[in-house]
Amino acid sequence: MAALPQPLVQRLTAQLTGAGAPVTTVYPPTGAPLATLRTSRADDVAQAFVRARAAQREWSRRSPRERAKPFLALHDLVLDNQELIDVVQAETGKSRNSAFEETLDIAGLALYYARHADRFLAPRKRAGAIPLATRVRELRQPKGVVGIIAPWNYPLSLSAGDAVPALLAGNAVVLKPDTQTTLTALYARELLVRAGLPEELWQIVIGDPADIGDTMIGESDHVCFTGSTDAGRRVAEAAARRLIGCTLELGGKNPMLVLADADLGKAVTGAVRACFSTSGQLCLSTERLFVAESVYEQFVARFVAQTEKLTLGKGAGFDYDIGTLTLPRQLDRVTAHVENARDAGARVLTGGRARPDLGPLFYEPTVLADVTPEMRVFDEETFGPVVSLYPFHDEDEAVALANATEFGLNASIWTRDVRRGRRLASRIRCGTVNINEGYGSAYTSNDTPMGGMKASGSGRRHGEHGLLEYVELQSVGSQHLVGFDPPPGLSTARNARLLTLTFKLMKALRIK
Repeated sequence: MAALPQPLVQRLTAQLTGAGAPVTTVYPPTGAPLATLRTSRADDVAQAFVRARAAQREWSRRSPRERAKPFLALHDLVLDNQELIDVVQAETGKSRNSAFEETLDIAGLALYYARHADRFLAPRKRAGAIPLATRVRELRQPKGVVGIIAPWNYPLSLSAGDAVPALLAGNAVVLKPDTQTTLTALYARELLVRAGLPEELWQIVIGDPADIGDTMIGESDHVCFTGSTDAGRRVAEAAARRLIGCTLELGGKNPMLVLADADLGKAVTGAVRACFSTSGQLCLSTERLFVAESVYEQFVARFVAQTEKLTLGKGAGFDYDIGTLTLPRQLDRVTAHVENARDAGARVLTGGRARPDLGPLFYEPTVLADVTPEMRVFDEETFGPVVSLYPFHDEDEAVALANATEFGLNASIWTRDVRRGRRLASRIRCGTVNINEGYGSAYTSNDTPMGGMKASGSGRRHGEHGLLEYVELQSVGSQHLVGFDPPPGLSTARNARLLTLTFKLMKALRIK
């Protein structure tokens, strides 16, 4: 797969309406040109919001059950869509299996929200101040137009995956994907329009954040951002100035704890996948691996041996394990972290080198030991195929080591005693914790909220919480029979005594 067929590229790029300068993306495994795209100017972005806002007014009047129909159809359009997998692979360089997993992710998420949005968005009856006299309903209203700024590493999951609940909640979406992975976003939009979504409801714009970022946030009614913590802070500051909400999934330095009673065979296999899937370019990837002292040497030997069996490759087959890094800056960062650690005394147990013989952005899966705090890889997110190993003495030390970071996105615990694992999980300051799995058990459970603590973000994806990120809660109260003013002929003082007695009676009768 040297490149995508030009008719496919032309079909997808025809959706772009920007009048900015052209930019050419590349096929990461070889560096060959992939697609030439017309970027958006600030006024193009503003016009996209105008179109989206007009479409949203009609869309929001449809019932949630009616809005769900295109997403039920999307489930089937995404599954087994080999051309969509081709596009994801071509833009990211990831393995076929990793690209395939993104299609499963979106199919499952679309089906989940299509089946549950009606219940999540239904009005709620709430208790009034005075029984029978005060009646209150909580409504869940769409925010308007949601601006989504999506990253390059999981271009289907993190563009369509955020658009689905935003749209089902009754909003329109203006999406700015990373320019390198624009085709994937365009393909997802094409499928959803084919499934019945009004075309103007989902707009896609591309360009440098310095050129169009202010307009994106300035026109949005809510912002959803996935990316680095530094960029997330800037997005949050800009959103705060406008007093709009923002959902942020940011960086991670994710820990895995292998306890002494763990099934080492399963732990090794799970750790290899958690560390090196998508070449480590996954926000949930394990970068710090803590192993009980009593099994440390045994685990390390087996982990290194299994890591060395991983195959690097490219192309449309399922015959290799790991693809390439996606961007030159990722190769630069991975190389800098490993070389800094090596120079400062860390041991490279396997890997530790680029593979230009395979392509310009390939890097071997790398395992480090003897990593110390002065090394960059110790506490900076690498976002590549690099993991550091550390022994620990007891549970308290393991928890302390896991929490010794500004990040709090994902963690993993391996033990035969699941109750023990859950007790430890409650002490780890991460938004998701997986027991006997690296990241999948929490992330793929669409009914479960997913997001970060500390510098790993705010807000949640998935579940009811993930849909409520995109609505405003509105309370509508009505008063019946009696009001809050004193009845005619009753003084304010006597009314105050009457209300006091009423509240005491309600407490005694457990009415409130």
